[in-house]
Amino acid sequence: MGTEFDPAFIQAPEHRPKPTILEAQGIPLIDLSTGPIDDLAKEIGDACRKWGFFQEEKMRVKRDEVRVLGYYDTEHTKNVRDWKEVFDFVVEDPTIVPASVDADDQRVTTWHNQWPDQNPHVLR
Repeated sequence: MGTEFDPAFIQAPEHRPKPTILEAQGIPLIDLSTGPIDDLAKEIGDACRKWGFFQEEKMRVKRDEVRVLGYYDTEHTKNVRDWKEVFDFVVEDPTIVPASVDADDQRVTTWHNQWPDQNPHVLR
C-alpha cells in the first residue's frame, strides 16, 4: 500500500533538499515562566530549528484574513507548498499599521498577537 501526497507538497527535483542524517537526542521541554528572556529566546530558537514547532495548540491560534498574526502552515515557494510552519508575532502588542499601501489612505488597522490559552507564560 503506497502513501499518497498532495501534489501541492511536491517540489521539483532541483528544488528538493539534499538528504542529511540527523540524530535526535530528545524532545525539548522549555519552561517559559523562568529564566532571562535572552536564554528563553535561544532555547525556543534552538527547539524550533531542531524539532519544528509546537503541538496541537498551534491550530487554536491559526492566522486568517482578520487575525494576521499567529500560526501559519500554507506558505508557498516557487508555486509549491512549503513543508514549514510559521508563527508570526509582534514585539509591540498591539501594533498599529496602515490599512493599505496607498499613501493617501489615512486609515489604520490594529494587529494583536495570538497566544495559546493553555500557556499563560508565553512572552506577552
